[in-house]
Amino acid sequence: MTANRDRNRQILLVSRPIGAPTAENFRLVETDKPQPAEGELLLRTIYLSLDPYMRGRMSDRASYAEPAPLNQPMLGGTVSRVEISRHPDFKEGDWVLAYSGWQDYAISDGTGLTPLGPQPENPSYALGIMGMPGFTAYMGLL
Repeated sequence: MTANRDRNRQILLVSRPIGAPTAENFRLVETDKPQPAEGELLLRTIYLSLDPYMRGRMSDRASYAEPAPLNQPMLGGTVSRVEISRHPDFKEGDWVLAYSGWQDYAISDGTGLTPLGPQPENPSYALGIMGMPGFTAYMGLL
């Protein structure tokens, strides 16, 4: 599927899986590409992390993390590029580690973003070996 840069594809969690998640638990929707207000930036998802812990977030059972809300883009870490910046700390073209979920574009006020610089050599590493999965593996070895 080719992305239309004027549209925002989102994968919504629409129901709680029983057992393994199926396509029926999700819905693909398209919306207009959001536009940032003053003090915000538009992020374009380049890499999306799909991690085992996400299955637990799909459930509404008590856990160490809040359940993912229904009818919203599924939660998830991303490596994103700043497409439009109206924020003093970020400029267009910057790469960031974000938590913008399963969608092509997201608006951010900059909170929780980790700058990766303008030209990271291996940006996807921020979601793997140098990110949460890598840190989890490291802690498991201690």
